[in-house]
Amino acid sequence: MIKNYFLRHAQVFFYTLGQLSRTPLATFLTVAVIGITLALPAGLYVALENVQQLARGWEDNGQISLFLKQDLSDADIEKLSGNIRKLPAVSWVDFVSRQAALAEFKKLSGFGDALGSLDRNPLPPVLVVHPAASHTRPEALQSLLKDLRRYSEVELAQLDLEWVRRLYAMLDLAKQGVLILTAGLAVAVLLIIGNTIRLAVLNRRDEIEIIKLIGGTNAFIRRPFLYSGAVQGLLGAVMAWLLVGLGLLILSGPVHRLASLYGSLFVVENMGFLATLALIGTGGLLGWLGSRLAVGRHLQAIEPR
Repeated sequence: MIKNYFLRHAQVFFYTLGQLSRTPLATFLTVAVIGITLALPAGLYVALENVQQLARGWEDNGQISLFLKQDLSDADIEKLSGNIRKLPAVSWVDFVSRQAALAEFKKLSGFGDALGSLDRNPLPPVLVVHPAASHTRPEALQSLLKDLRRYSEVELAQLDLEWVRRLYAMLDLAKQGVLILTAGLAVAVLLIIGNTIRLAVLNRRDEIEIIKLIGGTNAFIRRPFLYSGAVQGLLGAVMAWLLVGLGLLILSGPVHRLASLYGSLFVVENMGFLATLALIGTGGLLGWLGSRLAVGRHLQAIEPR
């Protein structure tokens, strides 16, 4: 029983492939339109993933500067640094001595001669805390900042959160935009498949009437159209993946040259394995659903005369 069930589906599947191959131009045009439609949200998704990857490389800019009290000894500073390193939210800690801070300030400020006349070094020792990759969001950084301020050795803890908030706000906005665009283009794919299947149903109207006369059920008649929509959706998704890959290949050279000017090793990455499966599965599902909606409506209107 189960063997016959799968055998019938296999027969319909290969029959559908044969039907599509008999109209190669029409099939290609439908697949191309679906591919271009799906390539837009897929390309934006890949672009957003690459921007997020680049943003994770900027996590050092979310560092927290701890200005310590002037009277701390080297042993006290080393002990404090060790305690901070043990925190789960901390990746590593750098120590900037008072002498190193003064030398850097002289170099950057342009007041080297004036600062050289000072009786003593006014700058405090500093610990630069680098958060872990999992704690670079604004909320996590703010929580870490509060924890670090509780240490009695810390005179002042400073963190510039504005750029972090802006970055993640822009990324969240982009994510919402991609989701809205994806929903709209998914409806467009449904309409494309639905219209294609509607034309196929109308072209085979006489054949459908004959099948109904000899006792064929709507499920039997519907099956090849469902396979046709699903196959075209799958092929459209594959074409979308190829288009996105081609676009990234074209852009990889200019992006690499731009990144090298900033001393970065950033490399553009294509869709991952799971994202590729999701794209292809979505294409097939949209094709099947569009066919289902179109065939179900039109089969009810076709009855033997």
